[in-house]
Amino acid sequence: MLQKIKKIDGVIVVVLLMLMVISIFSIYSVTHGRDGLDGMHMKMIRFYVLGLIAFLGLTFLDYRLIIKYALYIYITGVGILVLVSFVGKTQNGAQGWLNVGGLSLQPAELFKLILILFLAAVLVRKNKNKLMFWKDIVPLTLLTLLPFIIVISQNDLGNALSYIVILAGLLWIGNIKFSHALIAVLIVIGAAVAGIMSYIHYHDQLKTFMTDIGRSHWVERFDPWLVPEKATAKASYHTKNAKLAIASGGMSGEGYMNGSSVQTDRVPYTYSDSIFVQIAEEFGFIGSALLLLLYFILIHRMILIALESKDRGGPFLIVGIVAMILYQVFENIGAFIGLMPLTGITLPFISFGGTSLMINMASIGLAMSVRLHGQEVEEDLPAPAAYPAAAKQG
Repeated sequence: MLQKIKKIDGVIVVVLLMLMVISIFSIYSVTHGRDGLDGMHMKMIRFYVLGLIAFLGLTFLDYRLIIKYALYIYITGVGILVLVSFVGKTQNGAQGWLNVGGLSLQPAELFKLILILFLAAVLVRKNKNKLMFWKDIVPLTLLTLLPFIIVISQNDLGNALSYIVILAGLLWIGNIKFSHALIAVLIVIGAAVAGIMSYIHYHDQLKTFMTDIGRSHWVERFDPWLVPEKATAKASYHTKNAKLAIASGGMSGEGYMNGSSVQTDRVPYTYSDSIFVQIAEEFGFIGSALLLLLYFILIHRMILIALESKDRGGPFLIVGIVAMILYQVFENIGAFIGLMPLTGITLPFISFGGTSLMINMASIGLAMSVRLHGQEVEEDLPAPAAYPAAAKQG
C-alpha cells in the first residue's frame, strides 16, 4: 500500500486542491448573504469531501476489474436513463434528475463515465488491430447513439453531445483507419455547416416545428448563438449579460466579490453553469488564463500516465476522460464568449453540483488507478460472450 501511495501523481492532487479552492471561493462570492443561496459553498465543501473519497477509492481499486464488467455497467446505465424518462424531475427545461434519498442525481452525467468504461472495454479486446467499419465502428456508434437519443429526448443537449465527443476520441486512439476517420470528419463538418445554414435560412419554420414538438427550449439556446437579431430578450439575456461581464473584467478583473454583474444577479446561475463569468469578471483575463492553465496541467499529466501505461486499457480510459473534460471546458466557456450555444453544461471541478463533481473526481481517480496499476504485467481480460462483435474480433 505504501508503494502505491508513493506512486500517486502529486501534481494532479495539487491541481485538484487548487480547483477546489477556486470553486469554493467563487461559489461563496456569488451566493453569500443571498436568500436561498447562502451557504452553498458549505455544500460544495461536503461534495468535495465525498469527491475526494471517490477519487482515493478508485485510485487504489484496479481499474481493470471495472473494465471487466463494463458491459453490465453499461446495460444498467441505459436502464437508469430510461427510468429517468418516466420518473425524472425537470430542471431548467431538461428532464434529467432523479431524487434518491433526498439527493438530486443526474444520471446523464454518470453515463459519461459509464460510456468511457464500456468503449474502453470493447476496444481493449481489439488487441491493436485496425477497427473495421461494419464490425467495429458501426456497432460502437449505435451503442453510443442509444443513450444519446435517450438523453436528447430528455432535452439535455449538453450531456448528449459529450457522448459523441467521447466516442470520437476513443475511436481515434482505437486505431481507426485514416480513410474512415477522414470520411467521418468530413461528414461531421458537412452536417454541422448544413445544419447551421439551414437554421439561419429557415429559422421561422424550424422555430415553429421545434415548438410543436416541445423543443422550444432549444430555440432559446440556439437563437442567441446563430441569429441574435431574432432572439427574444429572454433568450439573449443570459449570454448578452455574460459577455458584458467578461468584457468588464479586463486584464486583472474588478476584484474578488466586486463584480458588478455577478454580484447584482444580472447573470443567472453564476454559482453553477455561469461560474466562469464570475471568475472572468472578478479576476479578469489573468485569472481566466490561470484557470485554463490548471486544466492544461491536469490533462497533460493524465496523458503522460497514458503514455507510460503498459496495459492496453489504461490509455483508452484516459483518452475518454480527457475528451470528456476538454469538451466540458470548451463548451462551457465557449458558450459565454459566443463560440458555442448555451447548453447548460457545467465547468468541471468549479461549478456547483454534486453529481458533476463526483463523476469528474471519480474519473481522475480512474486515471490515477492507471498510474498505480497500469505498469503491472498486462493481462488479457476474458470477454463476456455478450460483448458486441468488436470485442470478439482480432
